[in-house]
Amino acid sequence: MTKETRSNSNPLFAQKHNYHHHRFFLKLAVSCLLVGLTVRLLFTDSFSLSSVVHNPPPLANAIPNSPFLSFPPPPSYSADFPVNQTQASPQDVVECDLFVGDWVPDLNGPRYTNESCRVIQDHQNCMKNGRPDSGYLYWRWNPRGCELPKFSPRKFLDMMRDKSWAFIGDSISRNHVQSLLCLLSQVEAADAVYHDEEYKSRIWKFPSHNFTLSTLWSPFLVKADIFEDINGVSSSEPQLYLDVVDDKWTSQYKNFDYVVIAGGKWFLKTAIYHENNTVTGCFKCHGKNLTDQGFQHAYSKALQQAFDFMTHSEHKPVVFFRTTTPDHFEHGEWFSGGYCNRTLPFKEEQIHVRYEDSVLRSIELEEFDRAKNASPNFKLLDTTGLSLLRPDGHPGPYRYFHPMLNSTVQNDCLHWCLPGPIDSWNDILLQMLVI
Repeated sequence: MTKETRSNSNPLFAQKHNYHHHRFFLKLAVSCLLVGLTVRLLFTDSFSLSSVVHNPPPLANAIPNSPFLSFPPPPSYSADFPVNQTQASPQDVVECDLFVGDWVPDLNGPRYTNESCRVIQDHQNCMKNGRPDSGYLYWRWNPRGCELPKFSPRKFLDMMRDKSWAFIGDSISRNHVQSLLCLLSQVEAADAVYHDEEYKSRIWKFPSHNFTLSTLWSPFLVKADIFEDINGVSSSEPQLYLDVVDDKWTSQYKNFDYVVIAGGKWFLKTAIYHENNTVTGCFKCHGKNLTDQGFQHAYSKALQQAFDFMTHSEHKPVVFFRTTTPDHFEHGEWFSGGYCNRTLPFKEEQIHVRYEDSVLRSIELEEFDRAKNASPNFKLLDTTGLSLLRPDGHPGPYRYFHPMLNSTVQNDCLHWCLPGPIDSWNDILLQMLVI
């Protein structure tokens, strides 16, 4: 049997184990015939996040005359590669943690393209925007010791007949929904029936299955006044009301049979904190003559409020709480020239967990455990570790169409290309539903 909760062998916080995947990746190093940059990355010490990263290859000779509308063939792997094999059959194990495993080559590649799926947001449409490499498309998540079937859109839609789902959170939640929509479009294309003014909250219907899928924009989960334009530029600090849950999602909560809820990254922004109708402090608000309480206090409080609302609600949907998503900016942040140009997954011993991500996840696990004890319908979608291993899966400069080599381009090393690694989140989500 499999289990969806974390185990003590989680790659983020456990001792490293001597699994066969070390030998597996050694074979990859010998047999892989990828282009020069990939080989250099694989055979040098530049894999560490703290090490020097090679400059991106020149784009002028790499970008075709027209955008990609389909995918190139996969990289060449030698015949002895254990492609599409699990390390143990389900009957050989007592239980399996879906979130501890390895990324292994998958010659079958993605299950949809940017031509077959029309709902991919422009900023995640990496191939259409001219990303020249394709190796990041040919990996799949392989839990150690059990089978993880690829997402079956027909099975999912059959299970969800007459049901309603909501993804609550920030733009990563929206990224996740777009992946799900693309996978489901192989069976039935969704009808868009609602969007807010900025297209941040949306609703789709699958009429043949009477299935409703929603994404609700609530990046802090609690009430917040946000003064930010479409490019993420703020004119003033967000005002967070840490003792008031956001009615953008609580007012609709009773309508949902399944909820995927997440927070995290927005709490690392400068913000002013309110409780009991009083300004109580802030985070990174220099010159405001306020006590800096740190993001830890605000995130703990926000999760407590969200979980308390759900555990005390008479309505009891199945709730998946997704853990924080790490970014892979190197040599700077999104606003200071940071970029991500890697073309292969990390191995477990090559990752570096940033302090902020470690703290966010620790808070999440503590608050989730408390809520889980009060509400058995809560499930942990612990995608942090497997996502941390995929620095190659982000748009980088290809959040825009054919970025100019000599211009300053804002890289996106947080969201995920579609198709891309985030599709595996839905493989796991469906497996958690059927076990």
